[in-house]
Amino acid sequence: MKTLTVQEAAVLLHLNAKRVQTLARSGRLPAVRVGRKWLFERERIESLLGASRNPRPATAITISARNRLRGRIERLTLDGLMAEVTLRIGDQELVSVITRSSAERMNLSEGDEVYAVIKSTEVMIGREEA
Repeated sequence: MKTLTVQEAAVLLHLNAKRVQTLARSGRLPAVRVGRKWLFERERIESLLGASRNPRPATAITISARNRLRGRIERLTLDGLMAEVTLRIGDQELVSVITRSSAERMNLSEGDEVYAVIKSTEVMIGREEA
């Protein structure tokens, strides 16, 4: 059984170490306290993330947004905490900036077919000048 320290669990969960301690103390994160230190069983933490050895098949979800555009990832640029995703939708490009952890969690790569979901309260109109 592989155990993790607070810092290691925080990295795995993409959380602040203090937040991990708070979750462990409240019982919302499975952990054992040894003296003044918290220890986390790696397999149990990974199972919370859905990173089990036998992952469940993906299921379809229904969302309320009507503005869904299907496209293919043309470019994926990971930089620091952010990821820039360029989609090819017909003969147009759409660029979205998302968190790097979201891109990694969804296992995005160039060539993947994905949906851009647009939910906004404003729509602006532009026109080329003559």
